[in-house]
Parts: sequence; C-alpha cells; structure tokens
Amino acid sequence: MTWVLDHLDDLFSVSLDHLWLALVPVLAGLILSLPLGWAASRWRLARLILVPAAGLLYTIPSLALFVMMPLILGTQILDPINVQVALTVYTVALLVRSVADALAAVPVSVTAAATAMGYRAAGRFFAVELPLAVPVLVAGLRVAAVSNISLVSVGALIGVGGLGAFLTEGFQRTNYSEIVAGIVLILVLALIVDALLAIAGRLLTPWVKAGERV
Repeated sequence: MTWVLDHLDDLFSVSLDHLWLALVPVLAGLILSLPLGWAASRWRLARLILVPAAGLLYTIPSLALFVMMPLILGTQILDPINVQVALTVYTVALLVRSVADALAAVPVSVTAAATAMGYRAAGRFFAVELPLAVPVLVAGLRVAAVSNISLVSVGALIGVGGLGAFLTEGFQRTNYSEIVAGIVLILVLALIVDALLAIAGRLLTPWVKAGERV
C-alpha cells in the first residue's frame, strides 16, 4: 500500500495512457467494421468471406502481431501506433460479425416501410437500420473495449507504455505491490468502460425494454 500511495501520480498518468492505447482502436475498428458488416449483411458471398476472415484475424497471437506491425507499417518498434493498429485489427475481427448480425436482424417490413416513406439507401441505413442495430453493436463494443484494455498490457513486453509496464517491472524487481496495482487498475478500467458503454447503450435505445437488452 505504501508503494501505491507513493506512486499515485504515475498510476493515474499511465492509466490515461492505457485508455488512450485501448480505446482509440475501438473507435477506429467500429468505423471500419460498419461498411464491412453492412456488406456482409447485404450479400451472402460477402458474408461467407468477411465473417470467417475476421474470425481468423482474431486467432493471431497479440504479441506476434505487435512485433509484426513495425515490419508492416515501417514504424519504430516502440511506436505506440503499432499496438493501436494491432488492436484495431482485433476490434474489426470482433465487430464485423456483430454489425452483420445486427443489421441482418432488422425486420424487412421496417426497411420496406422506410423505403416507402422516401428514404434512400444511405438515409435508411443511418436513420432506421443503424439505430435498431445499436443494442447488438453496443454489446460487441463492450467485448472489444474490455478485450483491448486487457491486451494493451501485452504491449509492455515490447516496451510500449500502459499499465502492463507495472507488471513487467514489478516482476523484474520482485515488487508484488507494483504487480497487484497494475492488475487491479486494468480490472477497474475495464469495469468502468464496460459500465459506461452499457449506460450509453441504454440512453441511445430508450425504446428497448430492460428485459430485451443484450
């Protein structure tokens, strides 16, 4: 406990860095997943290709992907963008199926009614289909966000910042207070972000009954 009290500023600062590394890829992954998931929901061939491909991406070990990123991007090994791009890949892998399933679940009668009211394809997507898909999307985002917060810690093995640094340094120094502090903060950040996304989902879908939420 003494170590924690002596390093509160460092713990807070590194926690913010950890969130930055973890949550930017969630946003980027969502933006990339929407058109891919939309294509998978519209065309059977696209689904047969995109959904399994996304699943395969998630099987790549995180450390291996972090190490490969500098070779692919031409960046330095310690550049945080390596971790963020890798986590964006994982987020897309998780969300493509969620987006496709969410959009495919929108009743045909609803989309037909929107078309009859004069909505074009783009307008119908943003005004009708996407709002109805929000509960499933939020569920996917919660999984992706919590997963990313956990995976960022692996980046400490290649020297990228984040709370994982407390785990590696604590192990090297046999400082169990440092290790426990890092683990607890990662857990707390995951719980907070998950709760905030759940609340956001409820606020965005006031028409969904509590028992029907994902």
